[in-house]
Amino acid sequence: MSRFSLRMPATTPTRVRMGALGAALLLTAGAAGAAAASDGGGTDDRTRRAGQAAPADGSASVPLPAAQPAAHGARQAAEQPEPSLTGAAKLSRPDGDDVRFFFDAHGEPDAARGTFGFRHVSANERGFAEGRIDCLASGGKVAVATGIVTRTDVPGLKGLRVGFTVHDKGPGKPDRLGYSWAGTNDPTVTKDLPPCVSSAPFETVERGDFTVISMDPR
Repeated sequence: MSRFSLRMPATTPTRVRMGALGAALLLTAGAAGAAAASDGGGTDDRTRRAGQAAPADGSASVPLPAAQPAAHGARQAAEQPEPSLTGAAKLSRPDGDDVRFFFDAHGEPDAARGTFGFRHVSANERGFAEGRIDCLASGGKVAVATGIVTRTDVPGLKGLRVGFTVHDKGPGKPDRLGYSWAGTNDPTVTKDLPPCVSSAPFETVERGDFTVISMDPR
């Protein structure tokens, strides 16, 4: 029996308006001068007592507005593409079996959506399954997805969760794929598979392509 048996019978940072800042400086300096004239230089004493060096020209020190990284982070989040696993491919099988997978999965792990499907045709068996994605996690160029089977001709498989792992190797290189039933040869055996659980991507793509967009593109 093959390894893939289906057991068939934003905002911009704040900028200071130079005119307004100049006026503020003049007003502050004037007020400071008036106070110094009235109290005999008490302003300098108070400044020194506050732990601040008085400017040599008698003008007041006005701090510039701080940068606003939160707005910058919001723009970056808005520009970052949504995590996804998409594409379709046929696996490389020396025995001549025709094994294919497709994915159209999008979103974060706890809010994933989309569809998946696979089929296996050999000299002795054939079967297919399709379903809805319920979890998607990705890092770098590797994604793990799970979904619930909604349509199949394999007895006992409908309603179960199955898992997949895809390594997107990039242009010109064959991608790799794994699945949750790699150790059992039977996707109906695992009754309580947790979300986003699968095997290492041990299979090699012969034809087709998968694309992974990571949750963290670094």
